[in-house]
Amino acid sequence: MSTEGLLAYCRPGFEPDLAAELSWHAAQKGLPVYAKTQKNSAYVLLLGAPREQLAEAIPYRELIFARQKYALIDELQGLDVQDRITPVLEALGGKGRYGELSVETPDSDDARQLAGLAKAFGNALRPALRQRGLLTDKPNPKLPTLHVAFVGNNHLLLASSTENDRAPWPMGIPRLKQDPRAPSRSAMKLDEAILCLMTPAERMDLIAPGMQAADLGAAPGGWSWVLAKHQLQVSAIDNGPLNADALATGLIEHIRADGFHWQPPRPIDWMVCDMVETPSKVARRMAQWFANGWCRNAIFNLKLPMKKRWEETALCLDLFTAQCGKPVRIRAKQLYHDREEITVFARLDRK
Repeated sequence: MSTEGLLAYCRPGFEPDLAAELSWHAAQKGLPVYAKTQKNSAYVLLLGAPREQLAEAIPYRELIFARQKYALIDELQGLDVQDRITPVLEALGGKGRYGELSVETPDSDDARQLAGLAKAFGNALRPALRQRGLLTDKPNPKLPTLHVAFVGNNHLLLASSTENDRAPWPMGIPRLKQDPRAPSRSAMKLDEAILCLMTPAERMDLIAPGMQAADLGAAPGGWSWVLAKHQLQVSAIDNGPLNADALATGLIEHIRADGFHWQPPRPIDWMVCDMVETPSKVARRMAQWFANGWCRNAIFNLKLPMKKRWEETALCLDLFTAQCGKPVRIRAKQLYHDREEITVFARLDRK
Protein backbone atom coordinates (compact mmCIF):
# COMPACT_ATOMS: atom_id res chain seq x y z
CA MET A 1 0.00 0.00 0.00
CA SER A 2 1.42 3.37 -1.06
CA THR A 3 2.15 6.10 1.47
CA GLU A 4 2.30 9.72 0.35
CA GLY A 5 3.08 12.95 2.10
CA LEU A 6 6.20 14.85 3.10
CA LEU A 7 9.56 13.75 4.47
CA ALA A 8 11.54 16.34 6.41
CA TYR A 9 14.87 16.05 8.25
CA CYS A 10 15.67 17.87 11.49
CA ARG A 11 18.17 17.98 14.33
CA PRO A 12 17.84 14.82 16.47
CA GLY A 13 15.55 15.49 19.41
CA PHE A 14 13.53 18.17 17.59
CA GLU A 15 11.10 15.79 15.87
CA PRO A 16 8.07 16.96 17.94
CA ASP A 17 8.85 20.58 17.10
CA LEU A 18 9.15 19.92 13.38
CA ALA A 19 5.98 17.79 13.49
CA ALA A 20 4.11 20.65 15.19
CA GLU A 21 5.42 23.15 12.66
CA LEU A 22 4.48 21.01 9.64
CA SER A 23 1.03 20.32 11.09
CA TRP A 24 0.49 24.05 11.71
CA HIS A 25 1.33 24.92 8.10
CA ALA A 26 -0.97 22.19 6.79
CA ALA A 27 -3.79 23.40 9.04
CA GLN A 28 -3.42 26.92 7.63
CA LYS A 29 -4.19 25.45 4.19
CA GLY A 30 -7.04 23.29 5.49
CA LEU A 31 -5.23 20.01 4.84
CA PRO A 32 -6.15 17.08 7.13
CA VAL A 33 -2.80 15.51 7.99
CA TYR A 34 -1.03 13.69 10.78
CA ALA A 35 2.65 13.49 11.68
CA LYS A 36 4.58 10.27 12.19
CA THR A 37 8.00 10.16 13.80
CA GLN A 38 10.24 8.58 16.44
CA LYS A 39 12.28 10.21 19.16
CA ASN A 40 15.83 11.05 18.00
CA SER A 41 15.15 9.67 14.50
CA ALA A 42 16.01 13.07 12.93
CA TYR A 43 13.08 12.95 10.52
CA VAL A 44 9.32 13.46 10.38
CA LEU A 45 6.70 12.10 7.99
CA LEU A 46 3.62 14.23 7.35
CA LEU A 47 0.86 11.99 5.97
CA GLY A 48 -2.77 12.23 4.94
CA ALA A 49 -2.68 14.32 1.75
CA PRO A 50 -1.12 13.91 -1.74
CA ARG A 51 2.57 14.69 -1.84
CA GLU A 52 2.26 17.28 -4.63
CA GLN A 53 -0.41 19.15 -2.70
CA LEU A 54 1.60 19.15 0.53
CA ALA A 55 4.86 20.10 -1.20
CA GLU A 56 3.19 23.14 -2.77
CA ALA A 57 1.34 24.13 0.41
CA ILE A 58 4.44 23.95 2.64
CA PRO A 59 7.49 25.45 0.87
CA TYR A 60 10.90 24.55 2.26
CA ARG A 61 11.89 28.22 2.57
CA GLU A 62 9.11 28.82 5.13
CA LEU A 63 10.18 26.00 7.46
CA ILE A 64 12.28 26.66 10.54
CA PHE A 65 13.01 23.26 12.10
CA ALA A 66 13.41 21.39 8.79
CA ARG A 67 16.94 20.95 7.49
CA GLN A 68 15.56 19.40 4.34
CA LYS A 69 12.12 18.74 2.82
CA TYR A 70 11.05 16.20 0.20
CA ALA A 71 7.80 14.92 -1.29
CA LEU A 72 7.32 11.41 0.12
CA ILE A 73 6.60 8.74 -2.51
CA ASP A 74 6.50 5.62 -0.35
CA GLU A 75 7.75 3.96 2.82
CA LEU A 76 9.17 0.46 2.37
CA GLN A 77 9.50 -1.67 5.50
CA GLY A 78 10.45 -5.27 6.18
CA LEU A 79 12.54 -5.52 3.01
CA ASP A 80 14.48 -8.64 2.12
CA VAL A 81 18.08 -7.55 2.63
CA GLN A 82 19.10 -9.83 -0.24
CA ASP A 83 17.01 -7.79 -2.69
CA ARG A 84 16.06 -4.24 -1.82
CA ILE A 85 16.20 -3.04 -5.43
CA THR A 86 13.14 -4.86 -6.77
CA PRO A 87 10.71 -3.32 -4.24
CA VAL A 88 12.15 0.13 -4.96
CA LEU A 89 11.65 -0.30 -8.71
CA GLU A 90 8.11 -1.55 -8.18
CA ALA A 91 7.25 1.37 -5.90
CA LEU A 92 8.57 3.88 -8.43
CA GLY A 93 6.86 2.39 -11.48
CA GLY A 94 4.64 4.89 -13.25
CA LYS A 95 5.56 7.75 -10.90
CA GLY A 96 7.82 9.79 -13.12
CA ARG A 97 11.41 10.08 -14.27
CA TYR A 98 14.27 11.56 -12.31
CA GLY A 99 17.30 13.62 -13.22
CA GLU A 100 19.47 12.55 -10.28
CA LEU A 101 19.64 10.00 -7.47
CA SER A 102 20.64 10.67 -3.85
CA VAL A 103 20.90 7.76 -1.41
CA GLU A 104 21.28 9.13 2.10
CA THR A 105 20.43 8.79 5.78
CA PRO A 106 18.89 11.14 8.35
CA ASP A 107 21.37 12.68 10.80
CA SER A 108 20.65 10.30 13.70
CA ASP A 109 23.17 8.05 15.46
CA ASP A 110 21.44 4.89 14.23
CA ALA A 111 20.95 6.04 10.64
CA ARG A 112 24.51 7.36 10.24
CA GLN A 113 25.80 3.81 10.79
CA LEU A 114 24.06 2.92 7.51
CA ALA A 115 26.04 5.44 5.44
CA GLY A 116 28.32 2.80 3.94
CA LEU A 117 25.36 0.61 3.01
CA ALA A 118 23.59 3.61 1.48
CA LYS A 119 26.57 4.39 -0.74
CA ALA A 120 26.87 0.80 -1.94
CA PHE A 121 23.13 0.57 -2.54
CA GLY A 122 23.20 3.75 -4.61
CA ASN A 123 25.91 2.29 -6.86
CA ALA A 124 23.73 -0.78 -7.46
CA LEU A 125 20.42 1.06 -7.78
CA ARG A 126 21.58 3.68 -10.27
CA PRO A 127 22.06 1.35 -13.30
CA ALA A 128 18.84 -0.50 -12.44
CA LEU A 129 16.88 2.75 -12.52
CA ARG A 130 18.44 3.73 -15.84
CA GLN A 131 17.63 0.34 -17.33
CA ARG A 132 13.97 0.89 -16.42
CA GLY A 133 14.03 4.41 -17.84
CA LEU A 134 13.44 5.95 -14.41
CA LEU A 135 16.74 7.89 -14.25
CA THR A 136 18.49 9.94 -16.91
CA ASP A 137 21.94 8.86 -18.08
CA LYS A 138 23.40 12.21 -17.01
CA PRO A 139 22.28 14.54 -14.19
CA ASN A 140 19.40 16.74 -15.32
CA PRO A 141 18.47 19.54 -12.86
CA LYS A 142 15.26 20.24 -14.80
CA LEU A 143 13.83 16.93 -13.56
CA PRO A 144 13.12 16.02 -9.92
CA THR A 145 15.80 14.35 -7.82
CA LEU A 146 15.00 10.92 -6.39
CA HIS A 147 15.94 10.46 -2.73
CA VAL A 148 16.29 7.05 -1.09
CA ALA A 149 16.69 7.43 2.67
CA PHE A 150 17.97 4.50 4.74
CA VAL A 151 16.38 4.65 8.19
CA GLY A 152 17.02 0.99 8.91
CA ASN A 153 18.68 -2.04 7.35
CA ASN A 154 15.35 -3.10 5.83
CA HIS A 155 13.49 0.21 6.03
CA LEU A 156 13.64 2.79 3.22
CA LEU A 157 11.87 6.05 2.47
CA LEU A 158 11.44 7.06 -1.17
CA ALA A 159 10.99 10.75 -1.92
CA SER A 160 11.55 13.39 -4.57
CA SER A 161 12.48 17.05 -4.63
CA THR A 162 12.82 19.93 -7.05
CA GLU A 163 15.79 22.27 -7.17
CA ASN A 164 13.80 25.33 -6.02
CA ASP A 165 12.14 23.64 -3.02
CA ARG A 166 14.95 22.07 -1.03
CA ALA A 167 18.20 22.96 0.67
CA PRO A 168 21.08 22.83 -1.83
CA TRP A 169 23.22 20.63 0.44
CA PRO A 170 22.89 16.85 0.92
CA MET A 171 20.63 16.17 3.94
CA GLY A 172 20.36 19.96 4.28
CA ILE A 173 23.75 20.21 6.00
CA PRO A 174 26.31 22.71 4.64
CA ARG A 175 29.82 21.40 5.17
CA LEU A 176 31.69 24.29 6.76
CA LYS A 177 35.23 24.07 8.10
CA GLN A 178 36.14 25.78 11.33
CA ASP A 179 38.79 28.43 10.83
CA PRO A 180 41.52 27.85 13.46
CA ARG A 181 41.84 31.63 13.85
CA ALA A 182 38.21 32.02 14.98
CA PRO A 183 37.91 33.05 18.66
CA SER A 184 35.14 30.50 19.28
CA ARG A 185 33.13 27.73 17.63
CA SER A 186 30.11 30.03 17.64
CA ALA A 187 31.69 31.82 14.68
CA MET A 188 30.46 28.96 12.50
CA LYS A 189 26.86 29.79 13.46
CA LEU A 190 27.16 33.24 11.92
CA ASP A 191 29.03 31.89 8.89
CA GLU A 192 26.22 29.40 8.35
CA ALA A 193 23.52 32.02 8.89
CA ILE A 194 25.01 34.28 6.23
CA LEU A 195 25.24 31.35 3.83
CA CYS A 196 21.83 29.80 4.50
CA LEU A 197 19.52 32.68 5.38
CA MET A 198 20.69 35.23 2.82
CA THR A 199 20.48 34.99 -0.95
CA PRO A 200 23.65 35.53 -3.04
CA ALA A 201 22.26 38.92 -4.12
CA GLU A 202 21.64 39.91 -0.49
CA ARG A 203 25.16 38.90 0.51
CA MET A 204 26.56 41.09 -2.27
CA ASP A 205 24.27 44.03 -1.48
CA LEU A 206 24.09 43.97 2.31
CA ILE A 207 27.59 42.89 3.40
CA ALA A 208 30.20 45.26 2.04
CA PRO A 209 33.58 46.49 3.29
CA GLY A 210 33.32 49.57 5.47
CA MET A 211 29.77 48.96 6.69
CA GLN A 212 29.10 49.56 10.38
CA ALA A 213 27.98 46.74 12.69
CA ALA A 214 27.32 46.10 16.38
CA ASP A 215 27.71 42.71 18.07
CA LEU A 216 25.63 42.59 21.26
CA GLY A 217 27.04 40.26 23.91
CA ALA A 218 30.14 39.84 21.80
CA ALA A 219 32.62 38.05 24.13
CA PRO A 220 34.78 36.20 23.32
CA GLY A 221 34.35 37.71 19.86
CA GLY A 222 33.44 34.91 17.43
CA TRP A 223 30.64 36.80 15.69
CA SER A 224 32.60 40.07 15.68
CA TRP A 225 35.49 38.21 14.06
CA VAL A 226 33.21 36.90 11.28
CA LEU A 227 31.95 40.42 10.55
CA ALA A 228 35.52 41.72 10.51
CA LYS A 229 36.40 38.91 8.10
CA HIS A 230 33.90 40.56 5.73
CA GLN A 231 35.67 43.91 6.31
CA LEU A 232 32.89 45.47 8.41
CA GLN A 233 33.72 47.95 11.18
CA VAL A 234 32.44 46.33 14.39
CA SER A 235 31.48 47.67 17.80
CA ALA A 236 31.77 44.64 20.10
CA ILE A 237 29.47 45.24 23.06
CA ASP A 238 30.22 43.19 26.19
CA ASN A 239 31.45 43.70 29.72
CA GLY A 240 33.54 40.54 29.35
CA PRO A 241 36.95 40.23 27.66
CA LEU A 242 37.43 39.76 23.90
CA ASN A 243 39.82 37.28 22.34
CA ALA A 244 43.13 38.79 21.27
CA ASP A 245 42.76 37.36 17.73
CA ALA A 246 39.49 39.24 17.33
CA LEU A 247 41.01 42.55 18.41
CA ALA A 248 44.03 41.91 16.18
CA THR A 249 41.87 42.37 13.08
CA GLY A 250 41.99 46.13 13.65
CA LEU A 251 38.32 46.38 12.68
CA ILE A 252 36.78 45.65 16.09
CA GLU A 253 36.29 48.19 18.86
CA HIS A 254 35.53 46.65 22.25
CA ILE A 255 32.94 48.67 24.16
CA ARG A 256 32.40 47.52 27.74
CA ALA A 257 28.65 47.83 28.12
CA ASP A 258 25.50 45.74 28.52
CA GLY A 259 24.08 44.63 25.18
CA PHE A 260 20.53 45.04 26.48
CA HIS A 261 21.09 48.74 27.22
CA TRP A 262 23.72 50.05 24.79
CA GLN A 263 22.56 51.87 21.69
CA PRO A 264 24.56 53.25 18.75
CA PRO A 265 25.11 57.01 18.51
CA ARG A 266 23.81 56.91 14.93
CA PRO A 267 22.01 54.36 12.70
CA ILE A 268 24.24 51.51 11.50
CA ASP A 269 24.03 48.81 8.84
CA TRP A 270 24.08 45.68 10.99
CA MET A 271 23.31 44.36 14.44
CA VAL A 272 24.05 40.77 15.47
CA CYS A 273 23.30 39.10 18.77
CA ASP A 274 23.95 35.69 20.32
CA MET A 275 23.19 36.55 23.96
CA VAL A 276 21.97 33.84 26.33
CA GLU A 277 18.62 35.15 27.55
CA THR A 278 14.95 34.20 27.40
CA PRO A 279 13.76 34.27 23.77
CA SER A 280 10.92 36.73 24.36
CA LYS A 281 13.29 39.22 26.00
CA VAL A 282 15.71 38.94 23.07
CA ALA A 283 12.86 39.30 20.54
CA ARG A 284 11.68 42.51 22.24
CA ARG A 285 15.18 43.95 22.32
CA MET A 286 15.79 43.09 18.65
CA ALA A 287 12.47 44.72 17.70
CA GLN A 288 13.49 47.85 19.61
CA TRP A 289 16.53 48.22 17.37
CA PHE A 290 14.36 48.25 14.26
CA ALA A 291 11.59 50.36 15.80
CA ASN A 292 14.13 53.05 16.76
CA GLY A 293 15.90 52.90 13.41
CA TRP A 294 19.21 51.85 14.95
CA CYS A 295 19.95 49.20 12.30
CA ARG A 296 18.83 48.11 8.84
CA ASN A 297 19.75 44.42 9.07
CA ALA A 298 20.18 41.92 11.88
CA ILE A 299 21.05 38.31 12.60
CA PHE A 300 20.20 37.03 16.06
CA ASN A 301 19.62 33.81 17.95
CA LEU A 302 16.63 32.87 20.08
CA LYS A 303 17.50 30.33 22.80
CA LEU A 304 14.55 27.96 23.10
CA PRO A 305 13.03 26.22 26.12
CA MET A 306 13.12 22.43 26.42
CA LYS A 307 9.38 22.01 25.73
CA LYS A 308 6.96 23.48 23.17
CA ARG A 309 9.77 24.96 21.15
CA TRP A 310 7.67 25.47 18.02
CA GLU A 311 5.02 27.34 20.00
CA GLU A 312 7.68 29.55 21.64
CA THR A 313 9.29 30.18 18.26
CA ALA A 314 6.01 31.27 16.65
CA LEU A 315 5.20 33.48 19.65
CA CYS A 316 8.60 35.22 19.62
CA LEU A 317 8.63 35.81 15.86
CA ASP A 318 5.12 37.28 16.01
CA LEU A 319 6.22 39.45 18.94
CA PHE A 320 9.29 40.65 17.06
CA THR A 321 7.30 41.46 13.91
CA ALA A 322 4.58 43.30 15.83
CA GLN A 323 6.99 45.45 17.87
CA CYS A 324 9.30 46.48 15.01
CA GLY A 325 6.84 49.21 14.09
CA LYS A 326 7.74 49.02 10.40
CA PRO A 327 7.79 46.41 7.62
CA VAL A 328 10.59 43.91 8.22
CA ARG A 329 11.35 40.75 6.27
CA ILE A 330 12.46 37.79 8.35
CA ARG A 331 13.80 34.31 7.70
CA ALA A 332 14.43 31.87 10.53
CA LYS A 333 16.05 28.47 10.67
CA GLN A 334 17.48 26.02 13.15
CA LEU A 335 20.91 25.77 11.58
CA TYR A 336 23.18 22.76 11.68
CA HIS A 337 25.55 24.54 14.10
CA ASP A 338 22.68 25.70 16.31
CA ARG A 339 21.74 23.68 19.37
CA GLU A 340 18.74 24.61 21.53
CA GLU A 341 18.11 27.71 19.45
CA ILE A 342 17.06 29.14 16.11
CA THR A 343 18.73 31.87 14.07
CA VAL A 344 16.82 34.79 12.57
CA PHE A 345 17.81 37.08 9.70
CA ALA A 346 15.80 40.31 9.58
CA ARG A 347 16.02 43.24 7.20
CA LEU A 348 14.02 46.39 6.58
CA ASP A 349 11.55 45.91 3.74
CA ARG A 350 12.62 48.46 1.15
CA LYS A 351 9.49 48.19 -0.98
